Amino acid sequence: MHIEPGVVNGAKLVLSYATATGAGLYTAKLAWDSLKSSGLASLAIRSALTTGLVFAFFEILPHFPVGVSEVHFILGSTLFLLFGAAPAAIGLIAGLFIQGFFLAPFDLPQFGMNMTTLLVPLFALQALAGRIIAPNTAYVDLKYSQALALSTAYQGGVVVWVAFWAFFGQGFGAENLAAVVSFGAAYMLVILIEPLADLAVLAAAKSTRDMGKFGLFTPRLHNAA
Repeated sequence: MHIEPGVVNGAKLVLSYATATGAGLYTAKLAWDSLKSSGLASLAIRSALTTGLVFAFFEILPHFPVGVSEVHFILGSTLFLLFGAAPAAIGLIAGLFIQGFFLAPFDLPQFGMNMTTLLVPLFALQALAGRIIAPNTAYVDLKYSQALALSTAYQGGVVVWVAFWAFFGQGFGAENLAAVVSFGAAYMLVILIEPLADLAVLAAAKSTRDMGKFGLFTPRLHNAA
């Protein structure tokens, strides 16, 4: 979902700074809430794990340019279900920055856009999870329909934000419209994979209940709210 260089230029980049700041502030609130409920050590460990995973997702998993951006397997819902919203958000920010700073400095001008595109759908996913997952349900006991809904919300949000930046930067010309549509169609194919990945990871996590005491995962993974 990396926005390609040149899609948004000049003064229009200011909007990306504003949206990224808002996403960063909300991430700080989530981190503070997690700090109070789980402690600094757990938040730090989970954030480090998500950072490493996000970096690996960007660099190791298949990714290819399509239209106005690139198709990546970010697995946002998987990160959320395993580690919680705050560590997932921190990991997305840190992993994106590390990847850009060390391996793709040409992506840094687009950092605010890419950060917004990754985080706002995560926040929407968190809100959706609160509505469709009963309080007495641990994440390891989710149904396929619930995993599908969370994955669709996240990946759909990414597509919406990529389309927004593309139209904001380049307008609604036929060529840009075709590029956005081609990206959206390719990216939504991730939905065919991510819910299955979620369920496979959650099934494996059932055997790690004893590791919950080490703070490696979100408490909700194994325990009902």
